[in-house]
Amino acid sequence: MSPTSASTTRTRSWTSGSGWHAREVPPADLPGASTTAGTVVVVEDDPHISDLVGLYLRREGFRVLSATDGTAGLEVIGREAPRLVVLDIGLPGLVDGFEVCRRLRAGGPIPVLMLTARDGEIDRVLGLELGADDYVTKPFSPRELVARVKAILRRVDGPAPTRPAVVAVGDVEIDTGRREVRVGTGLVGLTAREFDLLAYLAEHQGLVLSRQQLLDGVWGLGWFGDERTVDVHVRQLRRKLGTDLPLTTVWGVGYRLG
Repeated sequence: MSPTSASTTRTRSWTSGSGWHAREVPPADLPGASTTAGTVVVVEDDPHISDLVGLYLRREGFRVLSATDGTAGLEVIGREAPRLVVLDIGLPGLVDGFEVCRRLRAGGPIPVLMLTARDGEIDRVLGLELGADDYVTKPFSPRELVARVKAILRRVDGPAPTRPAVVAVGDVEIDTGRREVRVGTGLVGLTAREFDLLAYLAEHQGLVLSRQQLLDGVWGLGWFGDERTVDVHVRQLRRKLGTDLPLTTVWGVGYRLG
């Protein structure tokens, strides 16, 4: 989806003397989106960039709020206590991105990813010295930005809890250590990609995952190709595991296991 088409889902509010304030695009406007990953605030005055960043973050389960100036950004950050802030440096008004970052650091340890057209070394160093966790320059890849957001949050959250070696879904047992799948006492032969897809679905049991989410999680953020390849692998899983696998198609959205 292009930045222009994404902007059709935006909502704004205007307060006299204060300018554009923060707004939220409901995840229901994006098929397959959920809000399981927490809140991210995007402070960016270019609506096309803001919508594009929000679109990709919502695909990964984030609730996204955005503001177009530093004052409104600080207000919504203070109110919502987000997991992370995506922050443009060149904001209009008296409170630029550097000042927003400085105030955030004075108030608490909220992770900050700076997003800006300024690519000079001085600006990068200053942003990092003020406490930014990472720095992305425009133009940028939305997928790379999402990957950087996830990397920051992994560092902040620490090691993920160890998941069980064997996951049961219906009558199917998935042994992630041995990379084996059993139905009853029998082993079911899967290809490496089929196993990875099944394990990823099992890790997110009960959640509806879009094809793009599955591609990013199983094939990787750098993979490019037809998203219908997910459908092919799902058909193979169903053929091999049959009705023992509670894998549901959510039409127009994606797939849910369990």
